Amino acid sequence: MERNVRIGQRSKDSFARARLVFPDGTSRVTIERDPFPFYIERGIGSHLFDIDGRRFLDLNCNFTTLIHGHAFLPVVEALTNQLQFGSCFASPTEREIELAELLGARIPQVDRVRFVNTGTEAVLFAIKAARAFTGRSKIAKLEGAYHGAYDWGEVSLAATPDNWGDPTAPKSTAFYRGMPTSVLDEVVVLRFNDAEGVRRLLSWHANELAAVVLDPMPSRGGLIAPKPEFISAVQETACDNGILVIADEVLNLRQSFRGASARYGLFPDLVTMGKIVGGGLPIGAIGGREDVMKVFDASAGRPLLPQGGTFSANPLSMTAGLVAMRHLDHGAFAHLEMLGNIVRDGIDRAISSRRAPLCVTGAASLFRVHPMAQTPNDYREAHPATAGATLMKQLTRFFAENGIFLPLGAAACISTPMARADAEFIVDVFAGFLDRHQSMLDAITEHT
Repeated sequence: MERNVRIGQRSKDSFARARLVFPDGTSRVTIERDPFPFYIERGIGSHLFDIDGRRFLDLNCNFTTLIHGHAFLPVVEALTNQLQFGSCFASPTEREIELAELLGARIPQVDRVRFVNTGTEAVLFAIKAARAFTGRSKIAKLEGAYHGAYDWGEVSLAATPDNWGDPTAPKSTAFYRGMPTSVLDEVVVLRFNDAEGVRRLLSWHANELAAVVLDPMPSRGGLIAPKPEFISAVQETACDNGILVIADEVLNLRQSFRGASARYGLFPDLVTMGKIVGGGLPIGAIGGREDVMKVFDASAGRPLLPQGGTFSANPLSMTAGLVAMRHLDHGAFAHLEMLGNIVRDGIDRAISSRRAPLCVTGAASLFRVHPMAQTPNDYREAHPATAGATLMKQLTRFFAENGIFLPLGAAACISTPMARADAEFIVDVFAGFLDRHQSMLDAITEHT
């Protein structure tokens, strides 16, 4: 079964060169290395090929962005045509209108849209929009949830048992050395799926809170399904206290034709989007209620919230996003759901038949394996012990050796070019991992 046992020499040599120009040899902290990254030559459909000729089924898809896989022909053709007419302008193009119309027609609660360049910017401006609309400055967010590289969104992103504090009132923790303490004071940290805690903490800080930022199924928080009572607690308490609900669907918009909020019964005031809506190019978008989005309105002079960006709504991203989203019809989502179910159900059966101390979470085209027998309810419960974290590294390594690029500690994803055989292959490799590492699994069982 194993095909990719050793990382190639060209990747090793490239990493040696990279260490001379980048602080740690990479340009993103999320680059995985074991002990070196593998450098990519090309991607075709659902597969990656590295510079040493190794082939991988890609379950990362640039962190869930490439829902149609690599080099999706309709996008390639549309971009090739657009490049002949120009790559960016200071004036608008019709493509941005068309993509905004598509998003507004498809995603509930999206009356108006504003385009930016990244998911980080989308969350950044959604928070600023909530502040401008309400006149309040604080936000609430989920412990362990990722909302991009924005100070307020990064609070308690990497909380640990050593610093996350009281289970009924989580502590605001800094993500990096030097994060201003004033930022920590302006963020109320909530626990996912803690309905009682949400009602209490949002009510307690109501007069100061502009918004609660909520990823309906936080990837970094465990890719755990939200409980209906938790969604209701957020929705009702926010509404009762004039707090806006920001649904961060930068990653989870791929959960259904209408997104994740619609899937779980959340009715946000603002929605942040990115990843799949750019067709493989950089993009971010803020959508929401017409009255809230009016803070961006500059038709009568300086708006309550000025927002610009040299490459915002550039025609390349608009073109790629429009084509990609048009191809994400109901049939495409049904295909993704079917494959996701095969993978999750197959992994769950492999775990059960071997009584392995593992579980799988996720929905639609997303899944994540956890080194624990009981399905976690939130970030704290999903936080792995040392032995579990080591096991997950071994899982990622085993998958790579068998020709699958599986993300470490993040959501794995299905793309539309994948077939039933690919889903079954994923399950077979996972079962092979369990059989190969039985002694390590037994050791985890003994300590739980």
